[in-house]
Amino acid sequence: MTAATQPSIEDVVLGGIPWIPKVNFHNPFLATEVGDDFLRRFHLAAEGKLEPFILVIEGSIPNEKNKPEGYWASLGTDATTGQPITTCEWIDRLAPHAWAVIAVGTCATYGGIHAMAGNPTGCMGLPDYLGWQWKSKAAVPIVCVPGCPVQPDNFMETLLYLLYMATGHAPIIPLDEQLRPTWLFGNTVHEGCDRGGYYEQAQFAEQYGSPLCIVKLGCWGPVVQCNVGKRGWMSGIGGCPNVGGICIGCTMPGFPDKFMPFMDQPPGSLLSSAAVQTYGRAIHALRKFTQASLNKVPSWRQQGTSPGQH
Repeated sequence: MTAATQPSIEDVVLGGIPWIPKVNFHNPFLATEVGDDFLRRFHLAAEGKLEPFILVIEGSIPNEKNKPEGYWASLGTDATTGQPITTCEWIDRLAPHAWAVIAVGTCATYGGIHAMAGNPTGCMGLPDYLGWQWKSKAAVPIVCVPGCPVQPDNFMETLLYLLYMATGHAPIIPLDEQLRPTWLFGNTVHEGCDRGGYYEQAQFAEQYGSPLCIVKLGCWGPVVQCNVGKRGWMSGIGGCPNVGGICIGCTMPGFPDKFMPFMDQPPGSLLSSAAVQTYGRAIHALRKFTQASLNKVPSWRQQGTSPGQH
């Protein structure tokens, strides 16, 4: 959030954006309160005494039922029992009272790296914990904003949309089947990548550092739904393929298991890149021919030649 500019967290919290409600922001890393003072508002929210609020979950949800004792993750201590309050308990207490719930980052949305096959925690994403058909008290589905980590403006823009919804200035948020905002995740990395033209012309990098298309180095951009290639990372700058890094599919529910081993050429790209070779080389040659013609000054502009002599 601190890296976002469209909008910035300051714009939202300080009321710099028209038509949104007053926002009181509670985050364990950016709060001035600590300990029980910080958790007081969470307890009030869990009791239904701090409504309306938007609950934002970051990090995967562990399975607290897959072991005989102990716990995987917690925040604070229960005043009655003296025991840690687990992540799952907080979700169970807070989600029913929330106006909307946002899962931020691939761990919270789909389980992410912590949910890899064989992990002992039984981690999962919020939709798998609450249910994919779950809706808030305001009838808003779980809103998933994946990314490992989440692209800053993607989250803040989604939050802003929900704030507009809360004041009646926006319709229900449009989500795809994976509960991602459609305007952010409707296109692939490839469609917004500044290397896409090289793919079309069958110009593929053989090693890192090349400006050409990096699909043969392991980039999954042609199939991964993500806007970082077009949006950049901070203030429009950066983005995995823009700076030479392959896309490893971190916004997809199948990440990371279905995208490994990283650095290997995606199986599907073997066929697609082979198919584009003939077209790409032919079109590249034709463009070079046309380019050569366009790179010459018209003869009538040359000294000693009148406009009619051409």
